Amino acid sequence: MRIFDETLTRVERSLDVRLQRHGVLAGNLANIDTPGYKQRDVDFVAAMGAALDGQGVSRTDARHFDAEGGALAVGVGGTTAGDAAPARVIEVGGSTPSLDGNGVDLDQTMAALAENGLQYGANARAASKKLGILRYVASDGNG
Repeated sequence: MRIFDETLTRVERSLDVRLQRHGVLAGNLANIDTPGYKQRDVDFVAAMGAALDGQGVSRTDARHFDAEGGALAVGVGGTTAGDAAPARVIEVGGSTPSLDGNGVDLDQTMAALAENGLQYGANARAASKKLGILRYVASDGNG
């Protein structure tokens, strides 16, 4: 029997990717006045998909869905979150560059930072609850 199941491993990887994404988004804000700077982001779905590839992704039930709404459930085994490579940073297009060629959209970046912060907090609470359960079991239910 494993004490730390795949849920905690996935939450750990998600926290790592969210932290890296926060740094990239903060870098966008820091370079908002840099001529020619291109807005960047972390491809969260691809980073989590790469982490799950090493853990045996398998379809087990048609009622399970992935981030895009397709049927998917995750199997067991493989790498740990600590073994995963850093997420890939990509250039984000879509906003009209300013006259100096800077492509950072302040509103879009601030919204992405807020969303990322909320997701990070939710993942941190999930990890805390999971560890709280383990702490409760380890103390034989005495707190």
